[in-house]
Amino acid sequence: MINRTLIRLKIVQLIYAFYQNGGKNIDMAEKELLFSLSKAYDLYNYMLLLIVSVSRYAFQDVEHQEQMNRVGHINKTVSHRFADNQFAAQLEKNKQLQEFVDAKKKSWNNDIDYIKKLYADILQSEYYQEYMALEKVTYADDRELWRKIYKNIVMKDERIDEILEDQSLYWNDDREVVDTFVLKTIKRFDPANGANQELVPEYKDIEDQEFAIRLFRRTIMNDEYYRTLISQSVKNWEFNRLAYMDVIIMQIAVAEILSFPQIPVSVTINEYVEIAKWYSTPKSGGYVNGIIDSVAKKLKKENKLSKA
Repeated sequence: MINRTLIRLKIVQLIYAFYQNGGKNIDMAEKELLFSLSKAYDLYNYMLLLIVSVSRYAFQDVEHQEQMNRVGHINKTVSHRFADNQFAAQLEKNKQLQEFVDAKKKSWNNDIDYIKKLYADILQSEYYQEYMALEKVTYADDRELWRKIYKNIVMKDERIDEILEDQSLYWNDDREVVDTFVLKTIKRFDPANGANQELVPEYKDIEDQEFAIRLFRRTIMNDEYYRTLISQSVKNWEFNRLAYMDVIIMQIAVAEILSFPQIPVSVTINEYVEIAKWYSTPKSGGYVNGIIDSVAKKLKKENKLSKA
C-alpha cells in the first residue's frame, strides 16, 4: 500500500522538518520517516474499519426498528438487506483487519455521532435507493454498493478530516493516497476467500522500503552538491529568491534522478511537479518542471547521468 508516490510525499515533509529543526540528527529523522509511513498503513486499516462500524450500526438500527414494531410504537416493514451486506460481513471477519484492531486497539466507538450522520447520508443516497430497489442482490451487488458509498460519500466527506487529525497528525496528508487503496481493496474482495482475504500489504516489496531510506539519506548527505546543480540551472531568478519548499522538492528530485537510474527522468519530474503544486506556491510547478529538466539535460550532456 505504501507506494512511491506516498514515499515521495513523506520524504518532502520529513526533510523540510529536518532542516527546520536544525538538521542535526539524520538517524532520528529516518526513524521518523519510517514511523510516518507505518502510520499511513494504520490509516488504511482504520478506513476499512469504518465500513465495518457503519454496518454494525445499521444492524443495531434494524434491531431497534423491529423492537419498536413489537411494542407497537411503529408499524413498518424493516429490511435487513443493508445490515446483512455480504461484503461488509466478510470484511468484519477478515483476519488481517482483526489483527490490526487487536494490536492497535483502534475503533470508531468514540465517534458514534459521526457514524450516525454517515449512516443517515448513506440512506438518503441514490446508491442506497438503487440498491434497495433491486429485486434480488448478489455478493457483487453488495460489494459494488460499498465501492460507490466509499468513492462518492466517504472520500468527499470533510467531516472525517477533524476525526483523523485527532487520531494522528500524519493522517490528513495521507488520506488521498490511502483512499485509492481502500477502493482497490473493495474491488478485489472475493467471497471464496472468506476471512482469509488478503488486504493490500504495507509495502509491495522490500525495494520500496529501500527506496525510501536511500532517497532520504542521499538527499541530505549530498545536499550541497544538489543545490549547486539547481542554482546553476536557475535562469532569470536568483537562487535565494526561490521558495524554500521549492528548493527542498527540487533537491529531492535531483537526488532521485541521480540515485535511481531505472526511474525515467520524466516520471521523476512529473511526480515532483505535482508535489510542488500541492505543497508550495501556485507557480511552483512550473519552476520545478523547468529547473529540474535543465539539471537533467546538463547532467546528461556531461555524461553524469546514467539512465536505462
